[in-house]
Amino acid sequence: MERKTYDLWVGIFVIVGFLALLFLGLQVGGFGDERRTQTYNVEARFENIGGLKMKAPVKSAGVLVGRVDNIRFDNNKFQAVVTLALDTRYQFPKDTTASILTSGLLGEVFIGFDAGGDEKNLAPNDTIKLTQSAVVLERLIGQFMFGKGSETAEKK
Repeated sequence: MERKTYDLWVGIFVIVGFLALLFLGLQVGGFGDERRTQTYNVEARFENIGGLKMKAPVKSAGVLVGRVDNIRFDNNKFQAVVTLALDTRYQFPKDTTASILTSGLLGEVFIGFDAGGDEKNLAPNDTIKLTQSAVVLERLIGQFMFGKGSETAEKK
């Protein structure tokens, strides 16, 4: 009888652990946030989007204001064109800045908005003019190493 009770508790523990992992996976993946709200689309162009993915959050002051709806490549300007679906409850000035940022231990990539001071707001299908591309760690390390290498060569 004691062995059956022990096996039952181990089974319950394994099921609870599996459900906890499933919940965490859904939260990290951004699933379950899909509330059906009215949205309007705006575009932003970036030189480098890093690890930005579809459905990535768009945040302003830490508040979720939209999601990435589409990502495509412009063959003429050699830029990434990102379509953002913004919640209609939130209106942003035309001179808003969009930056690709990273947060958290897992490195969630999202788009951050810094509102400008223009009196006119972004309208559906507008393009955000002021953008800041993703910071690529490998490029920064290469620049640091190259800069340090040239400094030591100049000293000799």
